[in-house]
Amino acid sequence: MIYLDNAATTMHKPPCVAEAVAKALTTLGNASRGAHDGALSSNRIIYRTRASLAAFFGCPRSEQVIFTNNSTEALNIAINGTIGSGDHVITTCLEHNSVLRPLYRLQAEQGVRLDFVDADPQGRVDYDQFERLIRPDTRAIVCTHASNLTGNVLDIGRIGQIAKEHSLLFIVDASQTAGSLPINMAEAGISILCFTGHKSMMGPQGTGGLCINGDIDVKPFKVGGTGVQSFLTTQPEEYPTRLEAGTLNGHGIAGLSAALVFITETGLEQIHAHEMRLARRFYEKVTAIPGIKVYGDFEAKIRCPIVTINIGELDSAIAADELGFSYGIAVRAGAHCAPLMHKALGTEEQGAVRFSFGYYNTKEECDAAAEAVAGIAEGTI
Repeated sequence: MIYLDNAATTMHKPPCVAEAVAKALTTLGNASRGAHDGALSSNRIIYRTRASLAAFFGCPRSEQVIFTNNSTEALNIAINGTIGSGDHVITTCLEHNSVLRPLYRLQAEQGVRLDFVDADPQGRVDYDQFERLIRPDTRAIVCTHASNLTGNVLDIGRIGQIAKEHSLLFIVDASQTAGSLPINMAEAGISILCFTGHKSMMGPQGTGGLCINGDIDVKPFKVGGTGVQSFLTTQPEEYPTRLEAGTLNGHGIAGLSAALVFITETGLEQIHAHEMRLARRFYEKVTAIPGIKVYGDFEAKIRCPIVTINIGELDSAIAADELGFSYGIAVRAGAHCAPLMHKALGTEEQGAVRFSFGYYNTKEECDAAAEAVAGIAEGTI
């Protein structure tokens, strides 16, 4: 199988990740739940990984790196923990349902007011619209760093500056960019960064987190055991225990730690450059095929290694099935949990076929995928 669904999860991981998880399965106890070697070993790996993530993302305080199961959980904690009744929020049409659904729920249940920055037919935004949408009751800007559908990257530094000038919270969904593009929270003015470990960070599924920049009061989304201050009737106030109720995924965090070491030693720029060479190669080949429509802004200097297409009027699910069953190529079709982006692109009915490239893909796989698209197009259009 040629795996080109890395925007959903990286299936091919660095060998050190599997090795770290295997070792953790037989050596780690429960962090903060004992003073024996197993519990202390778990404490150490979690502490080291917090510090590594803080340095990796430019988060000033490592204790404000909070572990979650994925970016969806992180975004729910960030959004529900800082936004409530009487607030106005600005977001964008590029968003994944991990941002949209928590906001829609707050809109329905607490009367939170929402405004959306529009996207043009290439998925680009007008940055001035962020400024125009700000009102006296605006509490936060919540947006993705990059579209999981088009691969377009937003200028979070520019948006962060707007948020800073108006004293707004700036919550960023880095699901598609963490581990692929450099992110510095302090420089970009990010209040809360939400990330997942299983995509470009090449870690295990079930890992992710949020990083909090400065003195931001994030209400706990869930409460329960922490292993400390057990006689309190409420969740402890200090980070990270404030937002980490229950046993952490120590085994997964060990794998994420190993992935961070791999990314740092290999070089973030080198990883992204390789992925983009493949994406660009595929893009140039498929744009030469009659009847192929490609979505997104490929003139941008910075983007994610995603190429999303449609083959004539062929339903995207049928195209993906043909790629999988006839050519052994794994892609993602349909709505990609990004309904507003599909509305902007005019692909609500047809959906789209997403090819997303990772560090372990090769140019031979890229060429085979382009040849498969040409074969399907020849028999369809």
